[in-house]
Amino acid sequence: MLNRFVSRALLGALLVFAVGPTRAADTAAVKEKAEVCSGCHGENGLSQTENIPSLAGQLDQFIQWQLVFFRAGARKNEQMQPIVEQLSNEDIRDLGAYFAALPPFKGTKDDNPDLSEKGKQAAAGRRCASCHTDTFVGTKAVARIAGQREEYLVKALHDYKSGVRSGGAQAAMADVAYPLSDEEITALAHYLAHL
Repeated sequence: MLNRFVSRALLGALLVFAVGPTRAADTAAVKEKAEVCSGCHGENGLSQTENIPSLAGQLDQFIQWQLVFFRAGARKNEQMQPIVEQLSNEDIRDLGAYFAALPPFKGTKDDNPDLSEKGKQAAAGRRCASCHTDTFVGTKAVARIAGQREEYLVKALHDYKSGVRSGGAQAAMADVAYPLSDEEITALAHYLAHL
């Protein structure tokens, strides 16, 4: 069953990415398409909702891949499913480019530097930078995690650890998250959110 979802997701991704590199879309039309996203992901892609990620400044290819995974059913979310089912490949390319072009959240002042230091150590120990880059801003289809909502990072790490989240880098992230203690997850999320 999972193989069927992965195959559908990969086929969908091939169709989405077949057009080539990121392109500039009609900003007004894309902004209108993105309006439905703002209900959960916030105005200008900056989430104000608990456990909902910010999309502003997220990498174009990462957003596209996640939308393909949702659309194919390889990644599940009750709120996302009915929205992504309506998206064309062009919509997915446009939304990826749109959110990638928005300025990301500027982190808040770190209110617990000791916790951040523990998170920094956990990030180094789990080699997070090997995929997410030294500044944790991601690359290509790997997520930007610097400045992401703290509680969302905690949720995502727990979802990877428990196997609830699939699609994309699930295998790599499950290997990283599985051995993390709850304390390490809390510290890691705090550190990354305040970068």
